[in-house]
Amino acid sequence: MRSVRLVPRSALPHLVLIAGLVWSTAACQEEAESGAAAQAESTAWKEPSAYTYTLKSTGGERLLIGTFRVTVREGRAVRVVGLDEESRDVVRRSPGAVPTIGGLLKELKQARRDGADTAEAEYSTTGYPRSITLDWSANAVDDEARYVISDYVAAH
Repeated sequence: MRSVRLVPRSALPHLVLIAGLVWSTAACQEEAESGAAAQAESTAWKEPSAYTYTLKSTGGERLLIGTFRVTVREGRAVRVVGLDEESRDVVRRSPGAVPTIGGLLKELKQARRDGADTAEAEYSTTGYPRSITLDWSANAVDDEARYVISDYVAAH
């Protein structure tokens, strides 16, 4: 009579299969979330023809540094008030340098198209961006920009 000896099988193939399933599920979830976020960004807020907002611009060695109160009409910043020393200097030297919220969103889209290392936005519950963070090259010094948007009020 022949004896049969049971040899325990390795758990490795099962672990590899489980890891693969977990990875693919996570990848699909991440893709769905990023697609939903991109869709929300593009459809959640439409720039009105008239509004006011406060812009705090920091980061990098750029002209646009400081805190500004901006009035927008017909897609243009028609009144810009510097709320601190840096921003008053910007308004005095280059009053047209302060963008609308739509202009900030265009800058965000361009940074994404250009492959910036960081091009992120956080949105309010009503859809307008509350902050935009840009860094074209993580290895470069002083090329980043951070915009914080507050006190947004659409005109009636």
